[in-house]
Amino acid sequence: MQYLPCEIVETQKECDAAVIWLHGLGANGHDFVPIIPQLQLPDSLGVRFIFPHAPSIPITINGGMVMPAWYDILAMSLEREIDLDQIMASSEAVRLLIEREIAKGIPSNRIVLAGFSQGGAVCYQAALSYDKPLAGLMTMSTYFATTKTIQPNPANQQLPIHIFHGSQDQMVPEAMGKHALAALKELGYQAQYKTYPVEHAVHPREIADISIWLQQVLAQQ
Repeated sequence: MQYLPCEIVETQKECDAAVIWLHGLGANGHDFVPIIPQLQLPDSLGVRFIFPHAPSIPITINGGMVMPAWYDILAMSLEREIDLDQIMASSEAVRLLIEREIAKGIPSNRIVLAGFSQGGAVCYQAALSYDKPLAGLMTMSTYFATTKTIQPNPANQQLPIHIFHGSQDQMVPEAMGKHALAALKELGYQAQYKTYPVEHAVHPREIADISIWLQQVLAQQ
């Protein structure tokens, strides 16, 4: 089985939950590793954080420059013209990572998908189409790229979803985050939405709120 290369960080010796966290365009799996200690998760919560590295591919909007990316972006319109086959392939790669965690003993309902920018777009597709209930979906500074093509799976109809976005984001304008929220509602999902006075980045208050949300969705039943 061919898996994406990943950075893996475990908060405790024994982990009973996992967070698969995807980076944005041009970054890599190291990008969000420094956030883990800032989350200040309680010792009682053993979480395995998995940060996959995207493959390097040519990006059309950047003049064909090769860089880490989950899919090609063909045009920077609000609708975002993207390579649909590539985002589906990235979604499948995430599905394989979920299945690997399940094989290691983490139940699907103890696995969170999280993604920033391009990574968030992949996570929308991967989480909502997954055939076993997940613990949650967290998207940051991103958009719902596959609203017109996704085939949601009923297993995650009640999935806890939280959207985080910067109100000053010029790379992915907040209108795209609000469009994702509206699209989710049309599909019958409930989602939380919160903004921060920041551009295309993660705000310190956002990190604190991510910690609170993760603890809520990973609370032992």
